[in-house]
Amino acid sequence: MTTNRALGGVGGYLDDRFRGAQGFRTFFRKIFPDHWTFLLGEIALYSFIILLLTGTFLALFFKPSMTEIIYHGSYLKFDGQRMSEAYASTLNISFDVRGGLLMRQIHHWAADLFVAAIMAHMLRIFFTGAYRKPRELNWLIGIVLFTLSLLEGLFGYSLPDDLLSGAGLRITQGVLQSVPIVGTYLSFFLFGGEYPGTDIIPRMYILHVLLIPGLFMALIGAHLFIMFHQKHTQMPGKGRTEKNVVGAPMYPYFMAKTGAFFFFTFAALALASTLAQINPIWVYGPYNPIAISAGSQPDFYMGFLEGSLRIMPAWQWVVFGHTFAFNVFIPGLVPLGLVMTGAAFWPFIEQWITGDKREHHVNDRPRNAPTRTALGLAMVSFYGVLWLEGANDVLAQHFDVPLYTITWIARFAVFIVPIVTYIVTKRICLGLQRKDLHLLEHGVETGIIRQLPSGEFIEETRPASEEVRAKIARPEPLALAGAKAEGEGEADVPPPGMRGGLGRVKARLNKVVTESIPVNGHGTNGHGPNGPGGHDEDEHAHAAVGSGGQESGTDQPGA
Repeated sequence: MTTNRALGGVGGYLDDRFRGAQGFRTFFRKIFPDHWTFLLGEIALYSFIILLLTGTFLALFFKPSMTEIIYHGSYLKFDGQRMSEAYASTLNISFDVRGGLLMRQIHHWAADLFVAAIMAHMLRIFFTGAYRKPRELNWLIGIVLFTLSLLEGLFGYSLPDDLLSGAGLRITQGVLQSVPIVGTYLSFFLFGGEYPGTDIIPRMYILHVLLIPGLFMALIGAHLFIMFHQKHTQMPGKGRTEKNVVGAPMYPYFMAKTGAFFFFTFAALALASTLAQINPIWVYGPYNPIAISAGSQPDFYMGFLEGSLRIMPAWQWVVFGHTFAFNVFIPGLVPLGLVMTGAAFWPFIEQWITGDKREHHVNDRPRNAPTRTALGLAMVSFYGVLWLEGANDVLAQHFDVPLYTITWIARFAVFIVPIVTYIVTKRICLGLQRKDLHLLEHGVETGIIRQLPSGEFIEETRPASEEVRAKIARPEPLALAGAKAEGEGEADVPPPGMRGGLGRVKARLNKVVTESIPVNGHGTNGHGPNGPGGHDEDEHAHAAVGSGGQESGTDQPGA
């Protein structure tokens, strides 16, 4: 019996009972575009799967208890010392369970890779404008997933009850207590009484292995379903329009490629875990509320919160006997809240400013949205300054610079660096637009020098290829209804949305957000029905050439 006959028999058996053949056929013929940046989301997904697998193994041996015991295990340096059962079981996993230390390391590296991949994936989505209509909901799901990943990392990092993670937990308790009016109640609710108590590890364990992973699976499932239903965005190029997807089908090309990439990700994590030590809890020792280790640093994704706490000057109010610790509350909650809230509302703010309510299935090149790219990199630089300040003691030691000098530099840099980054990035984007426009107008330099009869020497050029022209050409911007065009007088009767002070603010913001080098009629980069290198819509309804020279079908929006 051949493989095809066996698969056909199984498929027929299932279809007779569940009527799923048509759905599977649609699934296997789904078209996926090909671009290296699309792998960032896959890395995050595969890291999450590896976290589930390794976490299940660790849960078999970990004891989420703060009950104090006397240790008599394989690590002789701690023999006879008092410690919690959580810490002792983590030592047991590391030194007594076969493969336990490797699993712990893979789990920790996968957690770091998971958060890093989410951050990189969201930056790619932001810089290319992939959050625009109709994908605003998926963008919000991504914001929630990133927030949950920070909490999940914090809780998992704190479970071993070692000295380093205990210091981070103490900071968390201090931030909770700084919340005006209800801070003390929040702290008592989480810790089950005075800090540290005996309930926090079991409670974090339930959150870490049950509640948050359940939310992750629900949100990731919704994220993938929406992406599948709306179709994947694609990068600009020849023949790529808002009405098609150029790529390769799910089966066999994408399925084989993504399956191989999962094992590659797993192998990379296993190799890193074998060769690079991470979180050696036996070096830190069990948690002691009155002790702290020198040079304590959290995982990278919590570094900017650490830096915001270190950078903040002492600022407290005492009102009617109640202390308002703004030096903890503001840096602990405000920077992250501003960044996440701003990111969540940005698609709707941009839509309101530009008046662009069209569907977008072809991504922007970052240079073609200078203001958006500049804002994004300004936020990245803001994050970077706080992240570096989170290691101010380590920097002071290694560079032999006074600690408070680094802190004062960071206090100025946290405002100056984002502004400078915004200005420089925007200028670079506009310069790259001029370069692309020059390429469209004058073609590609050939290196051939020719002398004219007049004696003048010129370099010959050739027109850019259709693929290049389709990639670099920009769509004409959508004119804001009622906005005054360049060189025109005031509109006679502005539309309702452009009247009054709010309308004038909207018009000014529109000029900033849509600032760009005029394209002088050089096409629409394939975003429209007949972009550069494009063909008629009817022709796009047939096969398109995917990566690797494979033929692939064409998806319609929402298919």
